Amino acid sequence: MSLTIRPATLSDVDTILHFIKELAIYEKAEHEVLATPETIKQSMFSEHSGVYGLICELDGHAIGFAVFFYNYSTWLAKPGLYLEDLYVSPEYRGKGAGIALLQHLAQIAVEKGCGRFEWSCLDWNTPSREFYESLGAEPQHEWIGYRMSGETLEKFAENGKS
Repeated sequence: MSLTIRPATLSDVDTILHFIKELAIYEKAEHEVLATPETIKQSMFSEHSGVYGLICELDGHAIGFAVFFYNYSTWLAKPGLYLEDLYVSPEYRGKGAGIALLQHLAQIAVEKGCGRFEWSCLDWNTPSREFYESLGAEPQHEWIGYRMSGETLEKFAENGKS
């Protein structure tokens, strides 16, 4: 068995959407997926996108993916690599794909001079949290994530109030 990781290309749009939907089902949020092949093309593969993807293959068959982008740490005065999503189909877990994707991303972060490699994990996802911590990743308990989206975001942008 041969495990490979390669950059996602425009021809992977349907595969990426498939993994997005599988991940959403796992996270019990399938109803929240608004991504389509066209929006993935526009957001990930346009000239100035800033969003990158990786496809993990086992013997040439796509079994998982990762989507990432770069952020910036003012305190470090360095870029950081932020992992938006990492997913391996359930039937292929335990074959090293998750570790391989994370290690590949860590190598990209080091090559690009990033000061941090970060991601978020749902608090109830104990298997993933234990997996990440077994690799040496540390949970950031003192930080609370905030989000504005949809109508709240639009109203705030327009009026300064949600």
